[in-house]
Amino acid sequence: MRIGVLTGGGDCPGLNAVLRAIVRSAINEHGDTVVGFLDAWDGVLEKRSIELTVQSLAGVLPRGGTILGTRRGSPYDFVNGPQQVREVLTEMSIDALVVIGGNGSLTVASRLHDELGINIIGVPKTIDNDVEGTDVCFGFHTAVQIATDAIDRLHTTAESHDRVMVVEVMGRDTGWIATYAGIAGGATAVLIPEHPFDIDDVANAVKRKHSRGRYASIVVVAEGAIPKAGTMPTPQYALDPFGRPRLGGISVEIARELFERTGFETRVVQIGHVQRGGTPNAFDRVLCTRLGVAAVTAAHDGVQNSMVAVRGEDIVCVPLNQVVGKTRYVDLSIYDNVATVFFG
Repeated sequence: MRIGVLTGGGDCPGLNAVLRAIVRSAINEHGDTVVGFLDAWDGVLEKRSIELTVQSLAGVLPRGGTILGTRRGSPYDFVNGPQQVREVLTEMSIDALVVIGGNGSLTVASRLHDELGINIIGVPKTIDNDVEGTDVCFGFHTAVQIATDAIDRLHTTAESHDRVMVVEVMGRDTGWIATYAGIAGGATAVLIPEHPFDIDDVANAVKRKHSRGRYASIVVVAEGAIPKAGTMPTPQYALDPFGRPRLGGISVEIARELFERTGFETRVVQIGHVQRGGTPNAFDRVLCTRLGVAAVTAAHDGVQNSMVAVRGEDIVCVPLNQVVGKTRYVDLSIYDNVATVFFG
């Protein structure tokens, strides 16, 4: 077979590990040729690609980012873009296209199959852990570890200065990183998009902790967290080129409100893109390797328009039309029955 592969959307720890697994499995086990398209769908539209070999992928397992480059956007942004994708893949004799991406990339991939018959295998990727149909996305656990390490360090400086630290982590629509890092880091409160917060409740949790002689608090907030209506001003965000709010800064508003309500010195830390950069941890390296091998196996088994996914201890294939257009939100039983037990 000739297998094409691209990485789409935001970067994520483990992309290169998936590419390495695809290449090694395809070449060593099946004698395939693997073509990597540069800069996501742009590379397909512009016929910019490189042949991927075992030698060219040597040493990339621990490397962050993606050697193929990545972009946001879609062939549907261009007149005749989808037809151009089909023509390029046909011209290059690509038998199956492996799309490593999040909700946006996988939605495009599914449309291309449904409308044009392009053979697609998806691999779910996002530190936000919000792709439906899989128990976990690669990159998530690395992002959580990075956020937890930061929270651990912030505990010491908060305790030294008797401060409240408001730590903003990524999470546009879901609070997976905030919930897990908050639990792992012993946060005083965790604020997530799925559960609008009352700033007075947060202030009371901070005051309860200080009343017990613990003069330091960590409040972890997902960038997409929202206050309950009327409890505090809601930030107004500019839009990015794709029409989405350019999030970032809710922590500043929360810190200001907490200071006014508690009188405790408050500081803001926005971890930002550090969560997406750098080497994947051991969990994600193993997961990426399993997903890459499974994608090649699926292609050889004739599976189409499906995503390789984690279900329990197994890797399975899930139809993309059951996945796209959906968001996997935080299980509120974890938030309500575990995280909130330790608030304050």
